[in-house]
Amino acid sequence: MNRESNQRREHGPERRGGQGLDPHQSDSGDATILALLAETPAADFVDLVITWRANENAYEVWARRGMIRFKRYADDRGALSFQVVEQVGENPIANQDPFIISTIDEELDAAARSGNPTDDPNRAYFEPGVISHPYAYERIAQLFDSPRAPDLIVSPKAYAYGIQPGQHGALDVVQCRAPLVFSGPGVRRGTFKLNARQVDVAPTIARIAGLPKIAGLDASGSSAEVYMKRQDGKPLDEIVDDNAERPKRVYMFLLDGLSHSELRHQLDNNRAAIPNLAGLVERGAMLSHGSIVNFPSITWPSHSTILTGAWCGHHDVVNPTFHLREHRETVPIQGNIFETERYLSPDVETLYEAFKRAGGEGAITASIHEPQGRGADHAVFERRIVGDKTRLKALTAEMASDVSARWADDNMPAMTREEIVDIRGVAQVINLFEHCGDEAPVFVAHEFVLTDGAGHDYGPHHEGLREALYRTDKRIGAVLEIFRARGLLDSTLFVVTSDHGMAAQRVELKGNPAREPERAGIQGVFAEPMIYLRDLRVELERARDLRSLRVTVLDNDHLPDGEHPPLAGARVTLHGRGGAVLAESRTPETGRVAFATPADASDAELTVSIELKNFNSRKLRADGTSLAKNLRQILYANLNS
Repeated sequence: MNRESNQRREHGPERRGGQGLDPHQSDSGDATILALLAETPAADFVDLVITWRANENAYEVWARRGMIRFKRYADDRGALSFQVVEQVGENPIANQDPFIISTIDEELDAAARSGNPTDDPNRAYFEPGVISHPYAYERIAQLFDSPRAPDLIVSPKAYAYGIQPGQHGALDVVQCRAPLVFSGPGVRRGTFKLNARQVDVAPTIARIAGLPKIAGLDASGSSAEVYMKRQDGKPLDEIVDDNAERPKRVYMFLLDGLSHSELRHQLDNNRAAIPNLAGLVERGAMLSHGSIVNFPSITWPSHSTILTGAWCGHHDVVNPTFHLREHRETVPIQGNIFETERYLSPDVETLYEAFKRAGGEGAITASIHEPQGRGADHAVFERRIVGDKTRLKALTAEMASDVSARWADDNMPAMTREEIVDIRGVAQVINLFEHCGDEAPVFVAHEFVLTDGAGHDYGPHHEGLREALYRTDKRIGAVLEIFRARGLLDSTLFVVTSDHGMAAQRVELKGNPAREPERAGIQGVFAEPMIYLRDLRVELERARDLRSLRVTVLDNDHLPDGEHPPLAGARVTLHGRGGAVLAESRTPETGRVAFATPADASDAELTVSIELKNFNSRKLRADGTSLAKNLRQILYANLNS
């Protein structure tokens, strides 16, 4: 049978567990969207509000300039496609060009076209109309595949998200572009303009390193022969030299938060200040427009995406802080730092695990301060250390004074602490290679945090950030010297990338739009940029003789067994014609109350309001239809006007 690729099936969220808006959350969801887009100050800060709505089985993207509803499809070959099924006003994510605004000059031009002309790239502020949202349909849909995903996620305007000069997390191209370089055996040299995504990094490494394929899942969740257990990306075949000898090991440098445009600027104008990175670029393949990262474009989710080749909706580390509905637990995974690998989905595979699968348990893998270390033999964040701990402490103490004086002069103590973290990382590398002797690690992921701290505290193009980059390059040189001294340099594939981009912020705005609905009275868990609503599941049953109405109040978030627990103490009020109060009661432990109702009153004339502390209130007709203001119509009217 000849199957055509246009034979497709609707492919909504893969694992439903409360994410997005179900019918019991329509009122609170609409109220939240309205609070974000129609009320100041949030309306001045927000670019997009995004959700998946169960009763429509569609993804929604709202902005002041327009909204769309779209669906995801998968064909019989596993290829994904997307279709807009409703649009009001502009499509706010119509521009998905991954190649715009990739240099400092282009950032200055975009700022000027935004009405914010400047000669200082550290003050280049972009309005939504001049930026793009690359691969937006795919990156939005994937998020809601995880039951840990929120009900709504906010993507602020590029310049309106925080009190630090640099920030990231949004869907836009500037915050979502990371540099990407492959250097060493198995790689074609040159500069390549490719449609690259962060999920392509792991399968590209696996392909160059010659790791075997396995039976796993592709981007649509279909069975496929893949390099990684769940592989949303694909190898970047254009940079692979199949005629060259394969590398014997892989070393990845992750320069956290480093702007792609800043790296390009330094390579074009100041190569002498970053000789080690420049050397890797000269001997390798650099992607001229980098790669587009996970959404949200934040550290912990993005690092797990780099290491697994899977979007966060599939590896389940969806945010630095996420809410486990079934356990009523909010997990600040980035705040905890240590022992967080257990939150990674068992349905994905890390590169550490993949290299061990290929090389056997004797193959050594290491995470040097990398936020995802599952499967690594050495992973300090998981309290696993390979090597002599006494020697490690001595090395760290010996190197601890190598900190830039600039941080003290600028009164930036956090920068001093972050540079000491990077010093400790280099000490781990030295100790690790001393311990391993002739059996060098086959895969190392090495995170440098200084560039991220400087990007936040100084901005993406400030001289303080450049100082951090120059000092990081020096430490990269120290690592390369270890390889050179051991005769391993020419047989190692080096990868240089980052977890996200960085955009200049208008700090005077003190923008934090994801928290604004909370100030408007919306009840939920606010884990910027995600919102998890706390809602009531209300079941109404009127007797056939119309003389009574039974009201059951449950928690809309289910328990691990899938059951929705009854809620005691909810105030339930029955209203008659004209809104007159007919009766009022509090729910007992069963969550159920019953009222006598006038037999001559129709369901449309009887209404029920339910209120409970820490939950969003509900107001319904006796037939279960909502009595809340139709906020979606209000939003449609605002958009059309």
